[in-house]
Amino acid sequence: MVHLDPLTQQIILNFAIGLIITISLNIEVGFLRLPQFGRLLAVIIGAIVAAALPGRILALILGLPAGAEYAESMLNPYIVTAINTWLAQNPHVSLAILIFTIAMAALLGGLVGYLCAYPALRLKGPFLGITLLAFGDIMVHVSWNYPYLVGGTIGVWVIDPLRFLGPARSSAMVLTILAIAVLVYVYAEFLARSPYGRMLKAIRDSELAAKVYGKDVIKARSQVLIIGGAMAGVGGALWALYTGSMKAVTYTRLMWTFWPWAFLMLGGVGNNLGVLVGVLIYTVVRTLIILYKGALAVVIPMSPEWLEYILIGMALILIMLFRPQGLIPEKPTPALPRSKLEEIRRRVIQESSSSS
Repeated sequence: MVHLDPLTQQIILNFAIGLIITISLNIEVGFLRLPQFGRLLAVIIGAIVAAALPGRILALILGLPAGAEYAESMLNPYIVTAINTWLAQNPHVSLAILIFTIAMAALLGGLVGYLCAYPALRLKGPFLGITLLAFGDIMVHVSWNYPYLVGGTIGVWVIDPLRFLGPARSSAMVLTILAIAVLVYVYAEFLARSPYGRMLKAIRDSELAAKVYGKDVIKARSQVLIIGGAMAGVGGALWALYTGSMKAVTYTRLMWTFWPWAFLMLGGVGNNLGVLVGVLIYTVVRTLIILYKGALAVVIPMSPEWLEYILIGMALILIMLFRPQGLIPEKPTPALPRSKLEEIRRRVIQESSSSS
């Protein structure tokens, strides 16, 4: 088993989680131009799934308290510790629980994202954005004030499905998250190059023209919200599984909505490669700031805690002023491979030459 040093592990973790969330945002914003300001909603749903569902199921199987007692601050650590001890002795069950948790997070993330956005699907512009933002905040406050879900203000421990790996657990979880992020990226690339992805971009570029050609704009919006919500739900669940705890107040709009927007604008809206580059740049810079915080405190006349916010803010201002399309602009996606287009072009030239 590969053992990663703490610095590499932190960079890979933040990059992978950021890539999953920002790719999900890019599908909604970059492909269809939805004003998605409620990315937090699906993320916290995924975290709730990881914190509440598999632990309660295993508690029922093992004869442990699985109802309201599961989320009580005094009992939860003991229940989760007992579950983790059992999982460490049953690796096959542990892997099945991990897959089940990810699948349920994707399912409920997509479902809740669609149900909460359904009343607003016919809204446009800022009205849709504000509605989605409000639903995200509502879910945070429900989780924060209803203690029997995920512990309310105290929070809960989250089961560890990779406990059987012992000291290699952290590295294995980080590599697992990275592998899932790669799959999400590959899926988004296939989606962008597919007829469905081109239809989404056609709706984005001219909704009226798409309607004239018989495209169902409302249906496309709902489908994209499901896809994006499912991805973000997986990201939220993976984050909760890695950290081993879930506390609603730690899921903020800044972290899970506005930072992904910043990555998206930095890299290039509508371009998955741009998203990857934007997330990677921010992750490396932020990690270096944290790593050299002590040295920076001597050099700069402010607390290094605020340096990352200043730098990303300056970067966004410069991007909007001098390169609004992002570091890697979106390129047209041809319906056919370039080789096929070149072949058709040569054939047309030959036919026109022979006829003349």
